[in-house]
Amino acid sequence: MIIITKTLIISSRNMIKGAHITVTGLVQGVFFRYNTMKKAHELNIKGWVKNLKDGRVEIMAEGEDENLQQFIAWCRKGPQGAYVEGLSIEWKEYTGEFSTFQITY
Repeated sequence: MIIITKTLIISSRNMIKGAHITVTGLVQGVFFRYNTMKKAHELNIKGWVKNLKDGRVEIMAEGEDENLQQFIAWCRKGPQGAYVEGLSIEWKEYTGEFSTFQITY
């Protein structure tokens, strides 16, 4: 008897991950949230973005690792008119709780 099995190999590039991101600098009043949402939609990233009272921007993002890395690279620069001083990332487990990416308040 011959048994044939299939092994599903998932590369780490296609792993779905989560990231809690905090952006500091001149990131409010420069359309950072809107452009973050636009970039997230382009990269199929789910989650949210919001302004914090202390002038930072907070982002919760989930998506495939490669897309998430591209999204984070964009966040390091932000849109025209923004000046990103710093970016902190806390990696999270994928939850699947988001169906889209939106601006929250």
